[in-house]
Amino acid sequence: MSTICELELNNKKEVFAFDKVAKQSNGSVLLTIGDTVLMATVVSEFDNPVSEDFTPLTVQYIERTYAAAKFAGGFIKREGKPSDFETLTSRIIDRSLRPLFPKGYVYPTTITVMVLSVDKDADLQVLALNAASAALFVSDLPIKKSICATRVAKIDGELVVNPTLSQLEDSTLDLYVAGSSSELLMIEMRSISTQEMIEVDLESFTKVHNINDISEDDLVDAIGLAQENITISNKTYEASFELASAPMKDVELIVHEISEDLLTFIRENYIDEIREAIKTLAKKERAVELKEVAKLISKCDYCISNEFEYEEVYGAVEIVKKEQVRSMIIDDKVRADGRTPTQVRPISIETNILPAAHSSCLFTRGETQALVVATLGNNKDAQMYETLTSKSSSSENFMVHYNFPGFSVGEAKPIFGVSRRELGHGNLAKRALESSIDNDFTDTVRLVSEIFESNGSSSMATVCGGSLALKAAGVPTTSLIAGVAMGGVFQDDKYTILTDIMGLEDHDGDMDFKVTGTRDGITALQMDIKLGGIELDLLKEALAQAKEGRVHILGLMEEAEKTIVPSDALPLIEQFNIDPSKIMAVIGKAGSVIKEIIEEFGVSIDLERESGGVKISGDNKEKILAAAEHIKNISSNAKSFQKRETVNFTKLYNVDDVLDGKVVRIADFGAFIELPKGGEGLLHISKISKQRVSKVSDVLSENDVVNVKVLKVTKDRIELVSSSL
Repeated sequence: MSTICELELNNKKEVFAFDKVAKQSNGSVLLTIGDTVLMATVVSEFDNPVSEDFTPLTVQYIERTYAAAKFAGGFIKREGKPSDFETLTSRIIDRSLRPLFPKGYVYPTTITVMVLSVDKDADLQVLALNAASAALFVSDLPIKKSICATRVAKIDGELVVNPTLSQLEDSTLDLYVAGSSSELLMIEMRSISTQEMIEVDLESFTKVHNINDISEDDLVDAIGLAQENITISNKTYEASFELASAPMKDVELIVHEISEDLLTFIRENYIDEIREAIKTLAKKERAVELKEVAKLISKCDYCISNEFEYEEVYGAVEIVKKEQVRSMIIDDKVRADGRTPTQVRPISIETNILPAAHSSCLFTRGETQALVVATLGNNKDAQMYETLTSKSSSSENFMVHYNFPGFSVGEAKPIFGVSRRELGHGNLAKRALESSIDNDFTDTVRLVSEIFESNGSSSMATVCGGSLALKAAGVPTTSLIAGVAMGGVFQDDKYTILTDIMGLEDHDGDMDFKVTGTRDGITALQMDIKLGGIELDLLKEALAQAKEGRVHILGLMEEAEKTIVPSDALPLIEQFNIDPSKIMAVIGKAGSVIKEIIEEFGVSIDLERESGGVKISGDNKEKILAAAEHIKNISSNAKSFQKRETVNFTKLYNVDDVLDGKVVRIADFGAFIELPKGGEGLLHISKISKQRVSKVSDVLSENDVVNVKVLKVTKDRIELVSSSL
């Protein structure tokens, strides 16, 4: 029998139908909110434990296009590989639910969430986690704690809990928080930039770009509001789902116990060797010295006589190593590499080291190194994508792609496709940087971060290097953005917060969160708490310490910005505006005019129909300027002949007509000639004389009368040649 739970939460009716579908799973739910329906299932193989000491959990969030009554885009009409949104949502669910699994739960487990029907305003990431947690709660797995998500927006200066997607479009804050009734477990946040008109004087206004970075105190307040909502929701869920909950299966938690006698022996006899190995681990995330110590110990008489195998010895060495690392931090306030808790590792920055790239930045912090490369393009280079809640495709003009090869941590493995971790780190860097880019900048920008070396926080190196790469590429940004990874060790009633953590501290510590922002506030945050929640006061202290580290890094980045020498590979760009009503004259019938301009001058052209904006880019400055003058000429003539709708150049002039005209404008590439029947024609520098002309103004001046012949004529354009040629 299925169990139906109908709840009123956040001014919405939520209907959970348990054990109605997918009854062969360990737990299932059909969640319905309005027109949105999600199914979540949990399956665990109790008869197939893995030998390793970890929980083999797989989370998959899947969208079906029929849920929005649409076909999959592209040639193939069956859903293919997961989209970035699906992958990132799977990661969010995984990071939120994985802490619930008890130590020793080594049974392969898969959580699947499928979107079956969708409303265009549904927040699928919030609903997906809530559905997955509900299915896990009622399953027979040894987990009886509810986890749910809350999103917080800031609209017109007011915090809004669980906004619709339409409301989120007007927000300056996007905060996603997951937790239980008493603990915060996962946080993701980004600022959203806006533009506003401000009065300069009594008669004029100017447009100002607002990065909307949020202060540490305001962010803590928003998280506190989210926590209140999460607590209420989880208590409601747990009370309501209890009747549908299956009895917990009596499964063995397979914990690999380590002999206390062996631990004592190692502590008393090999502590110096382990401390030396820790020093190496502080430099290399995949150092082998600890394994060498374990091999040495396993061959001693004590281990041989007591029949301790290498695997158990290595496990004991790992435990003692962790004890030493944590003791140094908590008791001595000294880290494995000798730093204080607040100290940032040495940083070096080099910009534009790749001569053929538009811009590049090699950012090195300690033993972490990222090469971030920027490439500029036009609207045609944007990444096209589809979302389930949108009927039409969208385009992404700012991309951050993060690559983490094995050699960066000393692993001998080939480079394959993009992993979930790589997508997640790239998305974090994008969220950190995108609010700094001016809203009026509509070109396409792709940042690629190649991680050459990693020992902690390569994603934050990507943010720092990416911000400088944007500056070096000439992308209009409001401010530099820096990022720093924070950690912490908590033991009894003592704790130490760490700035700029390395891999060793991430592995043996209790907290990992990454903060990016300007000198004034935070643009993005990602936090995973391993110890089962964090108090808001402690979070506030950690954010304040993170700001100190961020400001230190920004100071170094600002010095590096002063030394940037623009790359010779940067595209040449000319931008101007024409009368918006004349844009169609530049485009021509079926795009014929603009196609001719692009082919003749070898340039790329972007037009903004509403504003009349024209952007011309290419590799040759002379051709760009020539194309610009040509477009201005077309616009000018279109305006002149607006009242004579039946007249065009092909009716006024013929090829080989010889005419006298007056020079009205001189450019580097030629002269514009006013013709007797109206309109202007271009006399290119190469068509003025039989001899080579290096400078037009050397042979022609404004108001000169010249004898020319029509070389080419179209409805909107005339090309001329000197009659003497």
